Amino acid sequence: HAFLLIHGMESFHLRMERHCANAAALAKFLSEHPLVEWVCYPALEGHRSHELAKKYLRGDAPGAMVGFGVKGGFAACGKFINSVRLLSHTTNIGDTKTLVIHPASTTHRNLTAAERKEVGITDDFIRMTVGIEDIEDLKKELDAALKATV
Repeated sequence: HAFLLIHGMESFHLRMERHCANAAALAKFLSEHPLVEWVCYPALEGHRSHELAKKYLRGDAPGAMVGFGVKGGFAACGKFINSVRLLSHTTNIGDTKTLVIHPASTTHRNLTAAERKEVGITDDFIRMTVGIEDIEDLKKELDAALKATV
């Protein structure tokens, strides 16, 4: 385990640059997509922590996690998750592959709707941990999965 950890740490800084650059590009792409209700990513000007992100985080890509709302709510999110091929449907974070999950139907399904709302888990919410794949492949995959929701 120590060997694998040390081996992985040697290129960690390079992978994180790609994770974050991809996340920033996808956040912008999603914010302009007609089937997306909202996007949560600190580099976007409308984000409530945008100024703090600019102050404390490095560059224009302050992380690899993007949250977004799919128009159509709970049912549309199910269609989105069931249509992804390149993306992995899993709760893990920090993988080199892009991962997506619908928390309302998975990690937070045992909470009531009121409890989910209280902790910010809406029925339309998809959490995406962005990987290091080619950005154009990721955009095509997201676009196809979103189009499958209508």
